[in-house]
Amino acid sequence: MSKFLICSPTVSILRVYKQGRLTVSAVQCSLSAMMIPVVLSTVLLLLLPGTLTQSFRQVPIDVVVENSLYDIKPLTFSTHVAYRGILLGALKGLMDTNANFKFTYSDNPNFGPYLESVNGVAGNDKDHTYWQLMVKTADGKVIIPDVGIGCYIPKANEQIILTFSKW
Repeated sequence: MSKFLICSPTVSILRVYKQGRLTVSAVQCSLSAMMIPVVLSTVLLLLLPGTLTQSFRQVPIDVVVENSLYDIKPLTFSTHVAYRGILLGALKGLMDTNANFKFTYSDNPNFGPYLESVNGVAGNDKDHTYWQLMVKTADGKVIIPDVGIGCYIPKANEQIILTFSKW
């Protein structure tokens, strides 16, 4: 048999166990009135699993694949990225949902992800080719970011341009 006693303005919980003739007073725990909102907030978060991790605001972007070196018509893919998410995540998501878009990258320990190939076309040192990242901003200006696919954070309605280029 258990009894609970709750007192205010502090919350005290006293549990008394009775077994036969032996009575044991168990742990007493006190919370100040200022801690109650913290405890209630924590309980609320526990009751709403996944609320903070499962829904992200999505930002629409287009990914354009250009390859004028091999006279291949540009392809445009509409996709999205999590708000303040990196381009690498958007490219992975696009590859997972669209069979016509594939890419590979390698992880450089000093400089981060390096885009190696798009749709089966890889850059190489012998031919001095690589995939260049450019961005057409919502106001129509084309820029070359000073970061790569692992750090660039697309904004809504930007056009990410992956251009097969020579250096």
